Amino acid sequence: KRVPIDKCTSQRCIRALKTVKADHAPPQLYTWRWKCSSAVTPRITSHYTICPRDKDPRWEGVEMERFADEADVVIVGGGPAGLSAAIRLKQLANEQEKELRVCLVEKASQIGAHTLSGACLEPSALNELFSDWKERGAPLNTPVTEDVFSLLTKKYRIPIPMLPGLPMNNHGNYIVRLGHFVRWLGEQAEELGVEIYPGYAAAEDVFERGMELHAKVTLFGEGCHGHLAKQLYRQFNLRENCEPQTYAIGLKEVWLIDEKKWRPGRVEHSVGWPLNRNTYGGSFLYHLNEGEPLVALGFVVGLDYTNPYLSPFREFQRWKHHPFIAKTLEGGNRIAYGARALNEGGYQCLPKVTFPGGMLIGCSPGFMNVPKIKGTHTAMKSGMLAAEAIFPKVTAKDLASETAGLHVPEYEDNLKKSWIWKELYSVRNIRPSFHNYFGLYGGMVYTGVFYWILRGKEPWTLKHAGLDSAQLRPAKECTAIEYPKPDGKLSFDLLSSVALSGTNHEGDQPPHLTLKDDSVPVANNLAIYDGPEQRFCPAGVYEYVPLETGEGMRLQINAQNCVHCKTCDIKDPSQNINWVVPEGSGGPAYNGM
Repeated sequence: KRVPIDKCTSQRCIRALKTVKADHAPPQLYTWRWKCSSAVTPRITSHYTICPRDKDPRWEGVEMERFADEADVVIVGGGPAGLSAAIRLKQLANEQEKELRVCLVEKASQIGAHTLSGACLEPSALNELFSDWKERGAPLNTPVTEDVFSLLTKKYRIPIPMLPGLPMNNHGNYIVRLGHFVRWLGEQAEELGVEIYPGYAAAEDVFERGMELHAKVTLFGEGCHGHLAKQLYRQFNLRENCEPQTYAIGLKEVWLIDEKKWRPGRVEHSVGWPLNRNTYGGSFLYHLNEGEPLVALGFVVGLDYTNPYLSPFREFQRWKHHPFIAKTLEGGNRIAYGARALNEGGYQCLPKVTFPGGMLIGCSPGFMNVPKIKGTHTAMKSGMLAAEAIFPKVTAKDLASETAGLHVPEYEDNLKKSWIWKELYSVRNIRPSFHNYFGLYGGMVYTGVFYWILRGKEPWTLKHAGLDSAQLRPAKECTAIEYPKPDGKLSFDLLSSVALSGTNHEGDQPPHLTLKDDSVPVANNLAIYDGPEQRFCPAGVYEYVPLETGEGMRLQINAQNCVHCKTCDIKDPSQNINWVVPEGSGGPAYNGM
């Protein structure tokens, strides 16, 4: 199910595209050629966003007519923000005995299948949404019982005290499998009358246009670096008065470990090795309490790193060999893998979140509290605030039009009065404080002095480094990183890891990893940066292979491997990659990630 935005400003239309196999020959994605000046460039991109349908013979004779339907509110994205907004809208409608049609569309095959997070959940927003969440059976099974924070060197661990009031303190929080929690939210939403439309896979050998959903207001809760949000930023100039967003990539695994090593409720975080002091990042290892000895572990790398030879995936695999980590995993069995990008810009990078006909919620604009490594509670609260601002508008009896797009600036006003704004403002300087000569160590000192003592009340606001895509240095200025080979016990190769994500895309669809110019990867990325997309992608999507002639190289895109993390769109130094949504249901099939 695809949801490209209708560019009509008088009416917000969400187009949910049901795409199934076309009755045309599969495109030869890597063998077409076109001429650019005197050079011959392998044709890579065949997606309709680059090759318009009216000029592509594969679309000849395909029926393009759509059916249309109307709703009061359409929500794009079935994550914590979108579902919380939908639930709150129906709660208000039921309380006031008003009819309200709320439709939620989600690109995954089922709610929660594309959801991935640590996750250590702060229950503040959940308490507001459902005060009786325990009685309703919310899957918060593991209260935090132990908090451990470490600075790692190559062989040793330096314990760091977790003082009350520091952002990483997890007293009162819960370790959760966020996919299961989101699925539970979906069940609560459906019980209240929300219409949920998850994606669906190919069913027959035809192409069928999907339905248009016309709404008075559309909420965009696509998650980090959403496909539609990118268009909205440009169309409405929403990032005019904020800094460019900065990101990280988070990689995660779930392990079944030796029961003797299992400590349910234990939360471990670390910084330091294997990253150097000038590369922002860290790790987590959470002991779940779900009837069997499971741990969730992961590694986060800031995408403002400078060395094009760095591989976040291989740093993650190397980290697991540290003696402090390995002792938990030895003898265990890895059962799941995944990755996603994270917003790390915080307060300085928040865009304008309202525009005619819609608004941005959750991780789409970027409400993650980076020092806490938490964004679920702020995402949920933003969805609830959006719902409360929308409700009186869409149910007003004096509406000029039943479906004309409404502008609801009250949502942004309410955000600035909420605890979300106060929380993000108080930690605004922690992430950018790492941009100093001492890197990690300077940032830790800053956090200890200015946050723990002043609680973010210092009278200045630090700036981030700028676009993550602009931070890479040319390969000739950097030292290649020699990574150890995976041992198949603690560390693993990339493709066997992707296999654990359940990722699948129909092979005969045009790749959803599109290039604005097919000649740029070899001419720029490979020539200057030694092909960094081969290393920053956590799924083996990009690789440079020899041309069939034996002279030169070409970029091959293995789009079927894509886990939808969006890292390529963010980190590409040429900003030539444009991630767009694939066919409905395509992508990872996470189970409680």
